[in-house]
Amino acid sequence: MPFSRSSGILLHPTSLPSRFGIGDLGPEAYSFVDFLSACGQKLWQVLPLGPTGYGDSPYMCFSAMAGNPLLISLEVLRDKALLSDDDLNALLPYPSKIDYGRVINEKFPLLKKAWRVFRSQATPEQKSAYDQFCASNAQWLEDFTLFMSLKEHYHGKPWTKWNLSLVKRKRDALKKAKTKYATMMDFHRFLQFEFQQQIGALRKYANQRKISIIGDLPIYVAHDSAEVWAKPEYFEINKENGILYSVAGVPPDYFSATGQLWGNPIYNWEKLKQDNFEWWIQRFIVLLGYVDAVRIDHFRGFEAYWSVKFGEETAINGEWITAPGKALFDRLYERFGYLPIIAEDLGVITPEVEQLRDNFNLPGMKILQFAFSTDEENPYLPPNYTENCVVYTGTHDNDTTQGWFQSLEDIEKAKVLKYIDSKDPKSIHWDLIDLAFLSVAKMAIVPLQDILGLPAQARMNTPSKKDGNWTWRFDRTLLTDEVIAKLKSLTIKSERG
Repeated sequence: MPFSRSSGILLHPTSLPSRFGIGDLGPEAYSFVDFLSACGQKLWQVLPLGPTGYGDSPYMCFSAMAGNPLLISLEVLRDKALLSDDDLNALLPYPSKIDYGRVINEKFPLLKKAWRVFRSQATPEQKSAYDQFCASNAQWLEDFTLFMSLKEHYHGKPWTKWNLSLVKRKRDALKKAKTKYATMMDFHRFLQFEFQQQIGALRKYANQRKISIIGDLPIYVAHDSAEVWAKPEYFEINKENGILYSVAGVPPDYFSATGQLWGNPIYNWEKLKQDNFEWWIQRFIVLLGYVDAVRIDHFRGFEAYWSVKFGEETAINGEWITAPGKALFDRLYERFGYLPIIAEDLGVITPEVEQLRDNFNLPGMKILQFAFSTDEENPYLPPNYTENCVVYTGTHDNDTTQGWFQSLEDIEKAKVLKYIDSKDPKSIHWDLIDLAFLSVAKMAIVPLQDILGLPAQARMNTPSKKDGNWTWRFDRTLLTDEVIAKLKSLTIKSERG
């Protein structure tokens, strides 16, 4: 999908309403597509779709390839006769925010029941589709399903705490494990098959309404992931015990005075390059099977990455190391011809990063909440945009616009109100949405929280905060006719419809 002048909404599927404790790929996702269509929107941006681990962050997943089973809709499984109404009605009401522990404990037994029914009652056509999925995805699926089966056997412990023969991936140990856990592996294959089926159907529905789904590709993968366990040669780790040599993060910035210590393993870029970046190609093949375009998180890490010695308590004491970003993107474009990529170029951006972005004509990102901290030369102010960018009021890492504005000092509030020529702080979210939509930026994307004018309590994530993130869900009654009419009118006025 070549990018054109358009607009859309940022909302992760987990934030959709649902009576099952977490948003999913079922009826509410289709209703949200209908809402986007009614508002004249063309884009639905989501966060990474992988299976989340400790902390529930979609940026710290058990796999860079697999989908999150928690997004599988129980209602769709019921409609396929893999579950019954009684199964669904047995669940007690959930709180408005996501309780991941409860969701996992109550959803997985139902997913296992659906798998057992599928195994015994699937039609020849369903079995054929399942077999075809397993064969075409075997390159990553077999490692992932064994990884998840072993993780379940070891009660969730990271792979570095497993039997040493499995940590080292000894051939005999892997062969025995595949035999011993064959049934469990089949369950995890089914989950990935069903995830692909459901997101494929949702994407088709969105595309029919001329709405494209923008996915999110984190530059790094989690240490406790199938890829790091199965492909240790691609990471800077001790291959004998899995211990990290160095970890990823960013130096002190807008979000944190001590930087952000993400803890992800650093890539062995030389080995990846020797193998013609086939692992990265596989990542794009899988993700573009789910979505229409890709936002690459922490794009600047492809030019140079912040490396921190393992064991440091903060990200302050790190160093920038050059990465072969140009060689990687040359290979990607050689393989795919064209890639619909948005470069998340926030943070410490150098001329070299900008050159890498511009060499491949990738749109960068502009955040309006960053626009008022300096003078009129601030690159986040709309008069300083080029057309080839995406403007946001804020992202999943920012406070809601209402929460952000309320946190400002009085002198800062006055500066913002003067710039937007407003005297009513209550409408600050629509004022910033107006700025975004009426700018020259090719795309304008707004978190749903800002469309609804929600306070700080609706924030999705606070970087460096260890808990309480990723739990927000919206109330469907907030998507009123008034909201639809206002957003549609602005979309038409700004020629983004």
